Amino acid sequence: MIVRDVIDGDWPGVWRLVQQVLAENDTYPWPPDLSEADARSDWFAPPPVRTRVAVDDDGRVVGAAKRGPNRPGPGAHVGTASFLVDQDSRGHGVGRRLVVDTLERLREDGFAAVQFNAVAASNVHAVRLYEDLGFEIIGTVPEAFEHPTQGRVGVHVMHRALD
Repeated sequence: MIVRDVIDGDWPGVWRLVQQVLAENDTYPWPPDLSEADARSDWFAPPPVRTRVAVDDDGRVVGAAKRGPNRPGPGAHVGTASFLVDQDSRGHGVGRRLVVDTLERLREDGFAAVQFNAVAASNVHAVRLYEDLGFEIIGTVPEAFEHPTQGRVGVHVMHRALD
């Protein structure tokens, strides 16, 4: 598996990952009818947003990571990121590789810290991964995410310094 900058030809693979997340409806607060055009404009946004993909040995996109500033202006020194991992590739290190790569790239881009604004508390694998990589939960918004089977669960704000 390699992690590299996204190219236009990667869109079908990234869209497939977005469609998986939409169908599962248990990690991202996206509307279930998110259009392909809206998803593409989000994941293939212009700089300062940057997107990278994890590609397996067969050239198939198995993960994607999008990074950029969390806020504009005086908050632009804090980065944020979003991640997608193919259903069949989960538990095989793809997410960890993408998060580590993203942290390295954010540091290279001059960011001082990273903040994730909305990590569903029910997304225990992601929370555990982020904590393993030095993130802390700095707050939880109670019942802010409508999980399809668990009902309303909290949403964590997570933070990690990069220096």
